[in-house]
Amino acid sequence: MKKTKNIFLQRLIPLICAIITLTSLLCSCTFPRDELQINISVLNGTTGFGAAKLMTDAADGKTELNYKFTVEKESEPITKGLINGSVDIAALPTNAAAALYNKTNGAVKIAAVNTLGVLYLVVNGEKVDITDLSELDGKTVYCPAQNPAFIFEAICRENNINVTIDTSYAEPAFLREAIVTGKVDIAVLPEPMVTIAKNANDKLAVALDLTDEWEKVYGDNTLMQGCIVVRTEWADAHPKELEQFLSDYEDSIQFTISDPKGASVCIAEAGIFAQAAVAEQAIPKCNIVFVDGEEMASALDVFFAKLYAINPKSVGGKIPDSKIYLEK
Repeated sequence: MKKTKNIFLQRLIPLICAIITLTSLLCSCTFPRDELQINISVLNGTTGFGAAKLMTDAADGKTELNYKFTVEKESEPITKGLINGSVDIAALPTNAAAALYNKTNGAVKIAAVNTLGVLYLVVNGEKVDITDLSELDGKTVYCPAQNPAFIFEAICRENNINVTIDTSYAEPAFLREAIVTGKVDIAVLPEPMVTIAKNANDKLAVALDLTDEWEKVYGDNTLMQGCIVVRTEWADAHPKELEQFLSDYEDSIQFTISDPKGASVCIAEAGIFAQAAVAEQAIPKCNIVFVDGEEMASALDVFFAKLYAINPKSVGGKIPDSKIYLEK
């Protein structure tokens, strides 16, 4: 009888251990990680907002794939990483993606658009009253350098408005501070800088949504400012992983859109933008989307053509060909 009892215990103990292990795995809600490390880099600010939930899930071990995320303040480290192979996937401004595609003869592709227009005309309401774009004729408008200035100039040209565009405050943060302190009275700012500025100075007002002004002349959903790019070599070598990433990323985008409060916490924790409360306010005005395939390609064709007409260097000296777009 004693021998039978020992045999029973010998069989029971491994079974209990197995049950405990299985229960632990299920309660942790984590997935076994794929051995392939996927290196993803995003810009801080609105271009990176949509990735925040995915970044949180990856850090918590809740993603099937092994994602390693980094957040950068400028595009240069990201583009260098895409060129040297240390970055596989990245969130970048669309014109930066076009310039990189041209510079590298097709070493990257645009997989999806993640942000439409985020630019607004902000004015000092005590000194300036602007309700229509035409009222800017003959005035000086301050813009951050590069993409915002190109976009604003394209809108003004199409509407035959003679405006002086001053980019002396090249960085959005510098221009935000200038309009808050009264050094300038009319400025083009992106979100979340608009929200920060208005919170700091209650005399400031949004006079025009530049996405609306762009669409009046160029068509709906053609102002596409942020995107996801992937190294062509990596995409060719890992099509299943890329497909899974894009599915995970789209889910993260949808979470950001549907739950700004929850997303703002993820954004702050991920280091994309430090002020969760401001991010929560700004998200509904950031036009965060997930657009891919033919809809993306046809809209970006329009966008790149308009930027090229303003400044060919803005897209790398020539309009990218159709191979820049990842085929679905």
